[in-house]
Amino acid sequence: MSENFNLKQKIGKNIKVILFDLDGTLLDNDIDKFLSHYFKILTASLTHIQPPDKIFKHIMVAGNAIVDNDGSAFNEEVFWSAFSPLLGYPREELEPIFWEFYENKFPILRQYTSQKPSARQVVQQAFDLGYEVVIATTPVFPSTAIEQRLKWADVADFPYILVTSYENSRGCKPNLIYYKQILESIGYDAEACLMVGDEDRDMVAAHLGYSTFLVTSPKTKLGPTTPEPTYSGTLEDLGKLLQSWK
Repeated sequence: MSENFNLKQKIGKNIKVILFDLDGTLLDNDIDKFLSHYFKILTASLTHIQPPDKIFKHIMVAGNAIVDNDGSAFNEEVFWSAFSPLLGYPREELEPIFWEFYENKFPILRQYTSQKPSARQVVQQAFDLGYEVVIATTPVFPSTAIEQRLKWADVADFPYILVTSYENSRGCKPNLIYYKQILESIGYDAEACLMVGDEDRDMVAAHLGYSTFLVTSPKTKLGPTTPEPTYSGTLEDLGKLLQSWK
């Protein structure tokens, strides 16, 4: 038995929390196509205020403000502080339009996603084995959008200790502030956490001491400064790994 195998088994014995990315990890989602239709439908909901191309630019500015959030405010507040002045309307008048969009239009986007048969199985397995579980999805969406996508992935009905959203997060992937605040919220050290994801922005959690599991995909590209994933493979491989630790 190799020294590397023994080391990875030792790491596994310390893991208490499994953190799952959502899009591309638990839910098949062609994110470029998804976002293209998302912005098209959302901007159409605001055409009585400004033309769609201007609305899109303003949303991008507000979204970038979330990405640059230094942790001093929740992402929700950062978004509206940037977005509302650009449109010249108070948040109180704009927010109901967004809620109507998420309730009645956002569900249309389900057609651009598909379930991963192994997603529910591995999440169930994590709970059955006694792990705490977090949904660590990029928190640029409100909780309703995340809850809907969890339903699309057939993993909405689990007792997660945290589901990150723009209401409860003060940072955004790949900023390490995001991962630090998760630790503060759940009360665990990084060494007790395994971050499961399919992108570079998930694997950077290793800089803080998280163990990482890369769900391999043809689209996965890791940056030159990103630590090598502790583990990699399919969701089925993850299930086998979790089982081997118990």
